[in-house]
Amino acid sequence: MRTKTNFTVALCALILSIASPAFSNPVEATPVTPTESVEARNERLVQRLEEIKAMDVENMSRSEKRALRKEVKKIEKSLNTSGGIYISAGALLVIIILLIILL
Repeated sequence: MRTKTNFTVALCALILSIASPAFSNPVEATPVTPTESVEARNERLVQRLEEIKAMDVENMSRSEKRALRKEVKKIEKSLNTSGGIYISAGALLVIIILLIILL
């Protein structure tokens, strides 16, 4: 009797965990617009960085300086993203073992 109860509880938990994403907010569709090329976007961001560096920050308020620092960090982070593929050490180990076994 106890194993039947445990099985029923586990089954209910599984069903609820699978069904819960169905109740989440639906993803809103964004209109498709033509995107600019990566080179043009990077050039625009570099130009904005040069504009910020040319500004006279001594006469700005503290909040304006903070906003500029955040913008510069965001632009630099955007320019430094490589878009590469990252593989964890465990996944790499599994891939190597599978290659050894299959070959």
